[in-house]
Amino acid sequence: MEQVSEIALTPERYIDERVKQYQGWYDRKSVVMKNRYLRMRAFTVVGGGLVPVLINMDVDLSIRGYSVIKLMVTLISLLVVIFVSLESVYHYREQWKNYRSTEQLLGHEQFLYRAKVGPYKGLDSKEAFLQFVERVEDAISAENAATLNVMTLAVEAADEGRKKRNNGA
Repeated sequence: MEQVSEIALTPERYIDERVKQYQGWYDRKSVVMKNRYLRMRAFTVVGGGLVPVLINMDVDLSIRGYSVIKLMVTLISLLVVIFVSLESVYHYREQWKNYRSTEQLLGHEQFLYRAKVGPYKGLDSKEAFLQFVERVEDAISAENAATLNVMTLAVEAADEGRKKRNNGA
């Protein structure tokens, strides 16, 4: 009979290989989504403020017969619309918040487990570890579902936009 060697999943191994890995991933993704959201938001606010100012400027500057002010206003307005549309499709703010809150939750859960407080108070080591794994995996699963929901809404919004354009609405 063949003997199967099992590598025990110890709490330290689980924390190092699973929890810390996910914390790092959520932290990196959170930073990326936050940067995207804040940059796009800042541009839309500044661009939205610049357009009326530029329109009211009495400058007669042109390149090859095209008004520089009109070109700038058109370009800024186009970029503002694109950035607002991208945010409404990809929901960078919601993704940033989901990733950050999950990363924080994993750290909080790890602290509770190591301190043997909260849901781990009074449990023996094995029960506490099993509950810790279950709670961590539930948190990861919940975040995955939330991200999938956000991305599904993004795809549905894009599909709806295409349908409207194709129908001439």
